[in-house]
Amino acid sequence: MKVAIAQISSKLSRDNIDKHLEFINKAKYENCNIVIFPELSLNGYTMMDLVFEDAYEIEELEIFKKASKDIDILLGVALREKYKIYNSAIYFSDNKVTNIYHKNTLPNYGLFQEARFFFSGDTVENFQTKYANSMSVICEDLWNSKIIEKIVSIKPDIVYVLASSPARVFKNNGLSIEKKWNNILSTTAQLSGTYIVFANRVGFEDGLGFWGGSKIINPKGDIEQEASLFDETLLIGKLSKTLSKTEKYLLRINI
Repeated sequence: MKVAIAQISSKLSRDNIDKHLEFINKAKYENCNIVIFPELSLNGYTMMDLVFEDAYEIEELEIFKKASKDIDILLGVALREKYKIYNSAIYFSDNKVTNIYHKNTLPNYGLFQEARFFFSGDTVENFQTKYANSMSVICEDLWNSKIIEKIVSIKPDIVYVLASSPARVFKNNGLSIEKKWNNILSTTAQLSGTYIVFANRVGFEDGLGFWGGSKIINPKGDIEQEASLFDETLLIGKLSKTLSKTEKYLLRINI
């Protein structure tokens, strides 16, 4: 299975569709099976009150249904469902919506005010694609032990993590937040015997800088592919469609 992570810088507006189509076409040119975008890639992250104007109805995203004819697409969006707005990840495949996931864990501290503007989802479930048994989670979800426990209990083939993680705490030995993310991603992969595909955004928005560093982590917890920090890029990697229970077990005991 060949995956592409579109590590992009989103505008704080609805003016992000063309960039998505550009990266989708790049991934198709590289014969990738799926392209993954970061959290809220269609809207930008710090929307605050803008969310009430810029949230999308699912019917407005038909262009991505059509684009998914030849490649699967996973993107982040502020999604309106009736009177509720969610921070969501939508999976498109074969001209249809295959899965919609609503972020469960909404941070509401320091830099983050998501709980003021979004409703939280209440389910974390796997879904089947033509390539693998999959799950989607969004950023802060993976800092929630209950969600990690759910991933470990389901043991999907792939977990897609969409993130908009701001850069903070620079030290001589690197970016502190990236090291924390690496620990969480690696631990989740090891405990669940699962590939982790982490798509984090870059760029500056409303005073925040996002660091990127998107990566693919194998079930042993090793980073197989990693994008550069702070730059837009298309990270491409290959991983097994599925791993047998025996293969996952052997990877874990040989850590």
